[in-house]
Amino acid sequence: MSYLVYIALFGAAVVFFLWLRDARIFYRTGLSGYRKAAYRGILFGALAILGVAVTAYSLELLGLGLILAALYFQGKIEREKIWGSEEAIDRFLGKAPLGKRIRKKEA
Repeated sequence: MSYLVYIALFGAAVVFFLWLRDARIFYRTGLSGYRKAAYRGILFGALAILGVAVTAYSLELLGLGLILAALYFQGKIEREKIWGSEEAIDRFLGKAPLGKRIRKKEA
């Protein structure tokens, strides 16, 4: 097994992390841009899994290309600006301010 398979697995893990981050931000804020990003993240995750499978079957460059395409398309989705002066770790983990939809449930 080539070292490129490990790189492909890491790339797929990054795609899934970004998908779950978008889903968490949508859950906390209710913004439509993150809703679209969370839904499309499922498709990009499937593309990343396909890339890992192709990489494991000795077509390393094609598989890594599929994973890079998933990362590229995931970054091209338009999202609303929700952060101002928060710390980098908060943005990394997707800690977004609560939206009106969530605040009404808590009250």
